[in-house]
Amino acid sequence: MSVYQKIVAIFVILFACSIAQADEPKQIKMGTMGWEDLATMSLVGKRMLEKEGYKVEMTQFSEWGIAYSALVRGDIDLLVSEVNYVAIDYWRKNKQRLEKVSVVSHGLNSGIVVPSYMKINSIEELNSIKDQVGGKIVGIEPGSGLMREVQEVIKQYGLDYTVIDSSTAAMTAELQSSIELKKPIVTLLWEPSWMMQKFDVKFLKDPKRALPPPQSYYWIAKKGFSAKNSHAREVLASVYVPIEDVTAMTVDIKNGATFEQAADNWWAKNTDLVNRWSELSKAD
Repeated sequence: MSVYQKIVAIFVILFACSIAQADEPKQIKMGTMGWEDLATMSLVGKRMLEKEGYKVEMTQFSEWGIAYSALVRGDIDLLVSEVNYVAIDYWRKNKQRLEKVSVVSHGLNSGIVVPSYMKINSIEELNSIKDQVGGKIVGIEPGSGLMREVQEVIKQYGLDYTVIDSSTAAMTAELQSSIELKKPIVTLLWEPSWMMQKFDVKFLKDPKRALPPPQSYYWIAKKGFSAKNSHAREVLASVYVPIEDVTAMTVDIKNGATFEQAADNWWAKNTDLVNRWSELSKAD
């Protein structure tokens, strides 16, 4: 092939790509859940798409089942979800009609925690301090995934403990009171959460792996989204929010910011990163 022919071929490819991108829809329907971590990550993605010229319509859902149904029907185009564990049942049921677009963040972690001043470091040691905490693990809302998981932990480790049904708010108050008084307490927490920054606590090691490993957050979409929206897919794939930043945004919300304000504050502090994402999304 001559140099002239090569140049013509390159222009043909570039022209075809520009036509394909011009034909790509410029409106994206995004779903999100009403939780601090998912909402703020979704809003960062929304702002990135808008920066690249897309119009984004956002719908908030209260339950995974409703959100996944909307995604399968095409009422929304994409959604941030933890498909490896938290929403695994919904993913398994619908995965033949859905696709993973890209990872948004990684490090979602949940487990049993104690204040850092307590000397134990592993779940295996819990029975040794049973009398100090009255043989109880302070739980959260009954029926939550973490409350189911801790029952498996008790079984596998042979713990002589009772998990106390509570609420996130009540658990938080008891944890704060215990730390202020330097009292021992065993409870449940997760990352990202503002509580991991506010309270000096540590996750107990889980050598038997009774709890799930750290999880990833994914953009998921109806099957065919990436092929139909190739540039939007590149934009979304350029977005990665470190789990520490997600935690910081949840702290911002705890301090009074709205979801939108927390995402805007993060965006303003990370202009250089956002610009690099923009360049990355345009790279061949």
